[in-house]
Amino acid sequence: MKKASFLLTTGLILALITGCAASSSRSNTPSKEQRASGDTAEAQNQPEDPADSQRLPDTFLSTAYNTNSISVNSSEKVTVVPDIAQVEYSVRTQASDAASCQQKNTESVSQVIGLLKSLNVDEASIQTSDYYMNPVYNYSGNTPRVTGYEAITTLTVSDLPIDGLDEILSQSVSEGINTIRSITYQASKYDESYQQALTAAVASARQKAQALADAAGCQVGSVINIKETSGYSQERYSDSALTGRYAAKQEMSLAMEDGAGIMPGEIQVEASIVVEYQIY
Repeated sequence: MKKASFLLTTGLILALITGCAASSSRSNTPSKEQRASGDTAEAQNQPEDPADSQRLPDTFLSTAYNTNSISVNSSEKVTVVPDIAQVEYSVRTQASDAASCQQKNTESVSQVIGLLKSLNVDEASIQTSDYYMNPVYNYSGNTPRVTGYEAITTLTVSDLPIDGLDEILSQSVSEGINTIRSITYQASKYDESYQQALTAAVASARQKAQALADAAGCQVGSVINIKETSGYSQERYSDSALTGRYAAKQEMSLAMEDGAGIMPGEIQVEASIVVEYQIY
């Protein structure tokens, strides 16, 4: 009985060992699908043909061809007649003491502002841009002596119509303005003129590009890139040449003759661009 039990146990152990070995052998033997996949992996690991690596895809060749371009600068001007002005002028007062000097200056400024309002100048267009008060010294002796005080208030008045500007300046002087610092001429329709200049600059750029392409035996295609290079700020409204002409009149006397001889002239509105065109 014991012998039979021993033989049965030994047989079971041998069966288990044989089954595991068979299973391991099957797991190490690749299937058809695995062999096919392995062939693909081996093909992927094969080194590329040098000729293939030198070939460029059609999309790359097309992109490289499309980058052939030509760039030109263009600048055009449009003349506009100014219709408004910005005036910067000051009220200067003197007195023996600081309090009296300040009061006198304030009264003169109030008179000027009242005059401007009566001449239909919008209150929002009147700005106090500067104010200061300094002592006045007498240097005749060994020690400087304070003999009084001087106060100056600077007013900047914008959007003044050029028609009637002579009258505004003359009456302002009679009410207390004794210094005209500058007159800047402006155009209320500057933006429209600037857009016209931009349009002309684009047309001029196309003509330049065509001339260069003809000389090189090429054809001009569509616009690739366009860039505005001209400035666009508040200074665009200023006519600096005419402003400088009036800057010499900073010290005007109260005996100013009627009519300041306003001659606004013309403003050159300039637009500058850079345009890149495709060529082929």
